[in-house]
Amino acid sequence: MGRLSTLGKRVGDMSFVAGGGVINWFPGHMAAGARAIRDRLKLTDLVIEIPLSSANEDLQHLLVRKRRIVALNKKDLANPNVMHHWIGRFELFKQDCISINAHSKSSVNQLLSLVELKLREVISREPTLLVMVVGVPNVGKSALINSISQIASTRFPAQEKSKRATVGPFPGVTQDIAGFKIANQPSIYVLDTPGVLAPSIPDIETGLKLALTGAVKDSVAGEVRLAHYLLAVLNLRRTPLHWDRLLKERAIESANETVRTVENVLKDSIPNRRNRKNAYEAVYIEDLVKSVQKTLYITLSEFEGNLEEENELESLIHKQLIALQKTFRIPHFDSDEAFIKVSKKLLILFRAGKLGTFILDDLSDASKPFS
Repeated sequence: MGRLSTLGKRVGDMSFVAGGGVINWFPGHMAAGARAIRDRLKLTDLVIEIPLSSANEDLQHLLVRKRRIVALNKKDLANPNVMHHWIGRFELFKQDCISINAHSKSSVNQLLSLVELKLREVISREPTLLVMVVGVPNVGKSALINSISQIASTRFPAQEKSKRATVGPFPGVTQDIAGFKIANQPSIYVLDTPGVLAPSIPDIETGLKLALTGAVKDSVAGEVRLAHYLLAVLNLRRTPLHWDRLLKERAIESANETVRTVENVLKDSIPNRRNRKNAYEAVYIEDLVKSVQKTLYITLSEFEGNLEEENELESLIHKQLIALQKTFRIPHFDSDEAFIKVSKKLLILFRAGKLGTFILDDLSDASKPFS
């Protein structure tokens, strides 16, 4: 992603983000999880996989032999135009692919229909079927399991009460393989597997992408390093320059919405302080996002250097971090502690989709999705 025409470098190869070396995170529970996945794969009838930078290369030689559906999760956080091109890419290589939002019932229903279609020839002759969901940490596997379980309870015949998968915002929440029954006649079980990274991530760029999405603990990659990488990507794509019109439109919408919000929180129809607090917090977050986008827009639009020159890009990012300190109202001007706090807040907004929709993987970096 984001190759520079002058330097011939990817963002991950630039000195100001490459300094920490290749990012690797493979704790003991991942090694155990990888072994368990390999064992269960022998009995699995279909695999749902979250792919690309988040694909585990160590498992690919086993997965290619299985019926497989590629699920591009968190489509609500992804650029729809780029997503469309990625789906076309998979279809070109005859690979079933679907974009989903694991928290949307209609989206997961479409995935279930595809699962049933893929398993149609097996259903007639097998009393029990296994579907395995695999992917790296924090890509939404457990959220998907829970949505499937909720939908299955209404779609299929009476069944045993299903156990909910544990869902959390940090990588490594699921550490064991757990089976969840989603249907009878035939019995269909979905296996929620722990998020497993490759023991050795192949390059710095891939490691930074994984860490930026939350698949690797921030403490392993370093928050400031991730913020540098994120800002480099945004600047090289000129993303903040596209926020100009959006900011103007939001200013008008926000003025009207703020009036409505204030009116609502003063009405007797809102019975308690918690609702008032939530309403004001929503307005605060929206205002904060606009301020961050405005800061990045101004700093990039006023930049007179060459983004293709590594040193000049690094200088711009440094100025942006300082400007964001003021935006986030963080004291300790130009200090390491302040940069860490700025980086953490910026990463939270990015991962929540507040800065817009993004796909970090670039089509030009992939010759064939899987081999």
